[in-house]
Amino acid sequence: MTEDSDKPKREKRPQQVYTLVVEVGRKPGDGLPDKSTGAALMIYASGVDEEEAVRETVAILKQADLAPLDVSGYGTLDDRLKAGDEIDAEERTLMQRALDENSVVVAQMTPFFD
Repeated sequence: MTEDSDKPKREKRPQQVYTLVVEVGRKPGDGLPDKSTGAALMIYASGVDEEEAVRETVAILKQADLAPLDVSGYGTLDDRLKAGDEIDAEERTLMQRALDENSVVVAQMTPFFD
């Protein structure tokens, strides 16, 4: 038997919050407005990297009977500030909630109509 001390220790990477915009299509039971063709969701998702945040977000949206079609990432709070984005207190509070709860927070939903 080998001891745990023989294994190289992996450095634990800190969670960060990523801003994502997810486009969803229609699916029975999705809860979107009747005549909409889909929606865009602005989401704050925690993860050790953006890929993990995207995977977790897509998995949760599928569990909620939504049909994710496309995900666009806008980076972390620091990335967005460096890009010149203005981030108000409400948005920062939602980002902090996603971090504290290690969760996915839907900040806004905009339905699409023909």
